[in-house]
Amino acid sequence: MQELRIGPNEAGQRLDKYLHKALPEAPNSLLYQQLRKKNLTLNKKKAEGKEILKEGDVIQCFFSQETFEKFSGRSDLSDRIQVYRDAYKKLHGIEILYEDENFLFLNKPVGILSQKANQQDLSLNEWLIGYLLENGKLKEKELETFCPSVCNRLDRNTSGIVLCGKSLTGLQALSALLKGRGMEKYYHCICMGRLREEKTIEGFLIKDEKENRVMILKEVADGASPVLTRYVPIESSQNHTLLEVELITGKTHQIRAHLASMGHPILGDSKYGRTVFDQVKLAGIHPKSQLLHAHHVCFPSKEEAEDQWPEFAGALNPLFGKTITAPEPKEFQKIREVLFSKRVIVDERHNG
Repeated sequence: MQELRIGPNEAGQRLDKYLHKALPEAPNSLLYQQLRKKNLTLNKKKAEGKEILKEGDVIQCFFSQETFEKFSGRSDLSDRIQVYRDAYKKLHGIEILYEDENFLFLNKPVGILSQKANQQDLSLNEWLIGYLLENGKLKEKELETFCPSVCNRLDRNTSGIVLCGKSLTGLQALSALLKGRGMEKYYHCICMGRLREEKTIEGFLIKDEKENRVMILKEVADGASPVLTRYVPIESSQNHTLLEVELITGKTHQIRAHLASMGHPILGDSKYGRTVFDQVKLAGIHPKSQLLHAHHVCFPSKEEAEDQWPEFAGALNPLFGKTITAPEPKEFQKIREVLFSKRVIVDERHNG
């Protein structure tokens, strides 16, 4: 017999969902069959599968050791753990902005995926788990039923804040805030042309999955989602503007495509805009990617969080009213300095 003891990151979910994670190679029909036959029990009692697990609960599995190892996929887990440790060693330049028992917020450099696109990729998600393992903040055994994860994604060549959940509560809280637009997310970007006024722009975004490219439409169409983007010019030159952009809706390539549709593509954006611009080229600077950076995130007040997400208020308590900021990459800062050395400040809030 094998025993599975429920920890804080497994509590709060249904027994059948937990079993699917703990024994991923076992068909669902077989799991329910074993529950009926009492080969799977909860706290030494027959269970149906719909029970909500509590910390300290014990599940007994009356399987042979060989069957248990087959259903649990433990040999695959050892391979995954090695990948996590490799990612932590091989991916460089990732900065920790904030950490507590539930959350880890990272500053992702250009060139690193948020999550893997192909089986062989190493991404920020693998780095996250590798970091927790290497620093003793996560035990290998915990990975049998729970994996910390990134909660928002940035394009490979977009830098900035990525929010990660270290615990189940952390993942659920961030997911609830993102879904309920409980956080304000701001980006910095440098675009073509001179923009002088704050503006909120609307449209409808439709994605070409095959080309991994989106279009912004002025009118609703089948398959298109409404998008809303607000920007404030920070400083400008004759031909370029540094913008602070608030991502009100969060869709694939939304900021890049929305600005390009207005005739103000982001510098260095090979997919939606121009890649060469004389002022930078003459200065000997060649941007590696679009100059778009997820700059800061503002968390809700205590009153708002307790009203809308009371179940996560305890976990979110250290973040009430906080702003987490990711410094711009050195390349971004250097190009910003070159382009706006004779700048015009267009928003007094950013002056100084």
